[in-house]
Amino acid sequence: MATMPGHGLRHVTTMRPWLRTFRSSTSLTSLPSHFTEDSEQAQPKTDKPSSYFPKRGQTLELVCESLAFKGKGMCKVADTGFVVMCDRALPGERFIGRVTRRKGNYAEVTKVKTISPHWDFVDAPCEYASYCGGCKTQNLSYEAQVKAKEHQVHELIIHFGKFSQTELESQSIMKPIMEFSFGSKKWLPRESLMDRQDGSDNYALGLHAPGFFDKVLNVDKCLLQSEPANMVLAAVQDCWRDPQLGLSPYDVYSHVGFLKHLMLRTGRNVKTGIPELMVNFVTSSYKPELLQPLLGKISAIPEVVSIMNNVNTSVGNTSLGEMEYTLYGKSSITENLRGLTFQISANSFFQTNTHQAEVLYKLIEDCAGLRGDGSEVVLDLFCGTGTIGLTLARRAKHVYGYEIIPQAIADACLNAKLNGIQNATFIQGDLNKIDESFGNNFPKPDIVISDPNRPGMHMKLIRFLLKLKAQRIVYVSCNPATCARDLDYLCHGVSFQTTCSKCFLLDLQSLPWNCGDNGVWKEQEEETHSSCKRV
Repeated sequence: MATMPGHGLRHVTTMRPWLRTFRSSTSLTSLPSHFTEDSEQAQPKTDKPSSYFPKRGQTLELVCESLAFKGKGMCKVADTGFVVMCDRALPGERFIGRVTRRKGNYAEVTKVKTISPHWDFVDAPCEYASYCGGCKTQNLSYEAQVKAKEHQVHELIIHFGKFSQTELESQSIMKPIMEFSFGSKKWLPRESLMDRQDGSDNYALGLHAPGFFDKVLNVDKCLLQSEPANMVLAAVQDCWRDPQLGLSPYDVYSHVGFLKHLMLRTGRNVKTGIPELMVNFVTSSYKPELLQPLLGKISAIPEVVSIMNNVNTSVGNTSLGEMEYTLYGKSSITENLRGLTFQISANSFFQTNTHQAEVLYKLIEDCAGLRGDGSEVVLDLFCGTGTIGLTLARRAKHVYGYEIIPQAIADACLNAKLNGIQNATFIQGDLNKIDESFGNNFPKPDIVISDPNRPGMHMKLIRFLLKLKAQRIVYVSCNPATCARDLDYLCHGVSFQTTCSKCFLLDLQSLPWNCGDNGVWKEQEEETHSSCKRV
């Protein structure tokens, strides 16, 4: 199945499809009748704010000023300057919004009607753009997206990290892992109900409806993934609902059902350059006989070289299985990065956009500032399958990598062996639970690479790094907010000074991006480099 946010599958006999109306920023077709252009009465009347804080249910005329983190439009109430956030509002768009909730020093609104469209408007290429939560900025030109995300990182580093003005560089390109979910609560936009026939099934295979863990928007194709991956999705969509097959979706409430997720990973054969596709069924139990009808169809697609079954018996709906079985072909696919071959298993983290990952890893290597004489020790935190550490090992004395996922550590060790690299050691451990003994089993590193997941680094690890006094730290992050927070801890009043911060867009049209921040420990005044220095 392909990969995106986690999704649920449930077994339901009779259930009305869940309905929520999402409106396009330029279309009025889905507006209630009292908001039509033909009637003056229909024009929504905005309420003048009677106090600084808007009230729930109040309507306001707003202009979106910029994109905030996670892609929401940031607006301000004209008379008071009170900050308002609106989902799917884009810079320059003038609209009527209804207040839905207030959170501390800002409020959230739902868009009721667009008065004038945003700047840099383009037609969304995807038919699901108005409803899917994956790519919310498709109606914004790509150049404008780059500038908006650049601005967000810039503002987060300045305000959350408390840094002075920093120039950011943004680059972009994208290739995906995609994750789809099976669901028994089929989400339908209002206009789709017009064509819906009585008795049509409620099962869905697709992406979660925005803001709902238990509703699934049925998807027949996704423009983010390759054509072979869409062929696999079409093959599964074609037959998985057949009642004779017994492939019921998992219900997150009753905990009944078989299919949880479908994950697709695309790599390429290192020798031939031909795409390799891994298909991974995440199920609630191990019943390979139920999947046999699907295996025949999927394995007929030439690019499919691996069909896996991850079994997740927990009542939760995560895509990580406790047990893993190979149903067809091999148990991994391969990818090439910076002249090295990497093996990727079903549950290992690997950059989905390998083209941009090449650029990112080159920047990391440059920022690390290895002398190349084989005298320096590198500590690679949150190393995953070892991609960053192994690219640096060729110029280092030794690389020590830490990662919590056992399968990723196994892949990292295998990747070192595949590439003939003997000066790399990978250790499995939870970096959120380190104690005073951490660091005793490796020499003091000269360079630290940290690539944490979205929550950022635990305070225990930050204290360790401050005490360690490595000459240079390169921080790679997929969440600029937690990146800015951690840099504040590292740099202000204690140890380091940032000298370089760059933004990489690894996911076209979507909201996450990666930041790279580089720093060095400075014992005395030195020239400012693309790094972070002790002061």
